[in-house]
Amino acid sequence: MSKDFHDQGPRRVGQVKEVTSLANPIIKDIKALTNKKSREESGTFLAEGLKLVIDAIELGWTIRTLVYAKAAKGKPLVEQMAARTVASGGLVLEVSEKVIASITRRDNPQMVVGIFEQRWKPLRDIRPRDGETWVALDRVRDPGNLGTIIRTADAAGASGIILLGETTDPFSLETVRATMGSVFAVPVARATPEEFIAWRKSAGVSIVATHLAGAVDYRTIDYRKKPVVLLMGNEQSGLPDQLAREADALARIPQQGRADSLNLAVATAVMLFEARRHLLSLAEGK
Repeated sequence: MSKDFHDQGPRRVGQVKEVTSLANPIIKDIKALTNKKSREESGTFLAEGLKLVIDAIELGWTIRTLVYAKAAKGKPLVEQMAARTVASGGLVLEVSEKVIASITRRDNPQMVVGIFEQRWKPLRDIRPRDGETWVALDRVRDPGNLGTIIRTADAAGASGIILLGETTDPFSLETVRATMGSVFAVPVARATPEEFIAWRKSAGVSIVATHLAGAVDYRTIDYRKKPVVLLMGNEQSGLPDQLAREADALARIPQQGRADSLNLAVATAVMLFEARRHLLSLAEGK
């Protein structure tokens, strides 16, 4: 990776550069972040749109690089984010629309893109408290599903997501888009099934898993006794027996009609809002 891109850190004096060439090495490095390997090597990811950049910076995420199209230059909020990026030691790039379209792989691109440092919450640091709800996802593969679940978890007031096994990357461009900014508000952890099983033994949680063999109506479960972890299976194969055995309740969502299953993100949303129904209110401020 180019030195300018890779070495940005909070202690450096920020820089502002104008870039018009797709061959610029910094642009090549940024474009490479569409690949999981590059994201893992650099520990960074892309977020499109001024709203997402503002959300991330306001929530204390570390911005490495801010990219904006020339058409956005002079807009007060863009200028504010550029100033904050420079102040934190980041790099600011003013680019042509052709360059930003190439970065986002869109014909009508967002005018602002941020490159942020990834954040993973260590599983060992998760100690759920009363009233908390976590979502554990086994081998979720679809970026749209994962992004939608993160967004839904944020809306429902869940405390975070635990990814189990080989899952899609929560920091991929597609997943971040689908979260609509909630990726910056919802902690994400990752673990092997074995690590998750070991963790749950001392975490003091109630595991509620959805399963086709589930005999319990999800609406009849008491979600108030302990902190809850909703355990959801893979889109195609559902939960493996190894994880299903760990559940305190195997739940099922009653259905009527010809469809034999629900989309994973929809099923997770149904479970989340039921598990947190006693905590949600339309009262002012809720």
